[in-house]
Amino acid sequence: MTQTSQNIELMDTTLRDGEQTQGVSFTPGEKVNIGKALLQKLRVDRIEVASASVSDGEKEAVTTLNAWAADEGYLERIEVLGFVDNKRSVDWILETGGRTLNLLTKGSENHCRNQLRQELAVHAGNIQQTISYAQSKGLTVNMYLEDWSNGYKDNPDYVYGLMDEIKGCGVKRFLLPDTLGVMSPAEVTAAIGDMVEKFPGQQFDFHPHNDYGLATANAMAAVMAGAGAIHCTLNCLGERAGNASLAEVAVVLKDKMGMKLSINEHHIFELSNMVERFSGKRICDNTPIVGSNVFTQTAGIHADGDNKGGLYESHLSPERFGRKRIYALGKMSGKASLLKNLDRLDLSLSPENQAKVLKRIVKLGDSKQNITPDDLPFIIADVMESSDFHHIKLINCSITSGLNLESTVSIAVELEGKIHKSTGSGNGGFDAFMNAITKVFKPDFYVLPKLEDFEIRIPRGGNTNALTECIITWKTAHKTIKTRGVHANQVFAAIMATTRVINLQLHELSLAAD
Repeated sequence: MTQTSQNIELMDTTLRDGEQTQGVSFTPGEKVNIGKALLQKLRVDRIEVASASVSDGEKEAVTTLNAWAADEGYLERIEVLGFVDNKRSVDWILETGGRTLNLLTKGSENHCRNQLRQELAVHAGNIQQTISYAQSKGLTVNMYLEDWSNGYKDNPDYVYGLMDEIKGCGVKRFLLPDTLGVMSPAEVTAAIGDMVEKFPGQQFDFHPHNDYGLATANAMAAVMAGAGAIHCTLNCLGERAGNASLAEVAVVLKDKMGMKLSINEHHIFELSNMVERFSGKRICDNTPIVGSNVFTQTAGIHADGDNKGGLYESHLSPERFGRKRIYALGKMSGKASLLKNLDRLDLSLSPENQAKVLKRIVKLGDSKQNITPDDLPFIIADVMESSDFHHIKLINCSITSGLNLESTVSIAVELEGKIHKSTGSGNGGFDAFMNAITKVFKPDFYVLPKLEDFEIRIPRGGNTNALTECIITWKTAHKTIKTRGVHANQVFAAIMATTRVINLQLHELSLAAD
């Protein structure tokens, strides 16, 4: 059964299934903030926020979120996973102020017989008892058929029998999970198409997992077969290989299938960053839609083609997601890549100086240094032997560290032609340096920006003597700046990244003064 140009719901389960990712546990405050952003900013249709009776912290978070949702008109869109336990799960949901139970039942004969040690009739009777009690308390009930994908494959008659027993009980939606991520798109199409045909009038959701890397493709197949909603998580959080990516599913259903979605795409990247920060699980740079490099063109020929008519651009544009296209600088850069970055920085160079700068960029790329657009002003200043971006120069730096002792630093810097000496101590060499360099400046002249993120890495397969790259993210009052330093000593790499941000900001101050 193929459906076209219809409304498809997305149910985000980052706060329930996503929290089953190894090592992920959201605090009550984090869970509330994510839930609010999902509903209010991203505008997903529904969110699944917890499993009933897990912990006191979980109960606190769900209660707070439900209270907010009741005031804002979102309460009917918040769902909680519950179990076939007669009153226990229902009472827990009621105590949090919730309105919707997603009841977990056994969708495969294997689970029913070997985990519950029950026959279908007994399990169905217990399900009906829990549904009846939930409905008597005013709850909406949806029903998961756990392990449905294997259950349908191994014994579809069991699945049909369970549906026949429950379909008249007032369940709003039947939720069909590929619990172990074992299905292919063809299998999804056949199985969901069969369910839709055999049980007309019922609403079916599909809940894919990504064990074979097929979650997004399977979501497409489910919609083609008649599923009205897809379950997903931000950043593919979930057990094992995770759940379907909300970003991928939303964009694919819209662009490739013409489906209508409620999602506000402009906030996908923002929500991804929030979940990345709270979960502590960093996504790959090349993750579709939300990865840091997915809108970066590296080859010079691509930049040239874009300059001559957007030849390497597609409907999957960064602007849709509140992002910008970047043209990487490195050994594969060409004149067009440089021009794109100069335009972005509102800089212009003569053809002769463009050639000099490009030569330096290619040389740095050959040495495997990572170059960003933020590095370009420094490269230009260096190539043109300009002092514009050398307001401060580190003349000398001595660091002393010891086990169970504070580190100490002595520095000599040249600032606007004068030598300044300073000392500092701190929790490690870099902290000591930061305390020392701060003393060089008067607070009314310059204050270092806030350090927001700090990364240290060496090339893959590098030895102990490898160059170390330090990437520091700084937060100013108006923008975020990333600077890099490269050195064999990781503390000096961080110091180089710090002097870069100082020079960049002092240059901006000098321009403002002019």
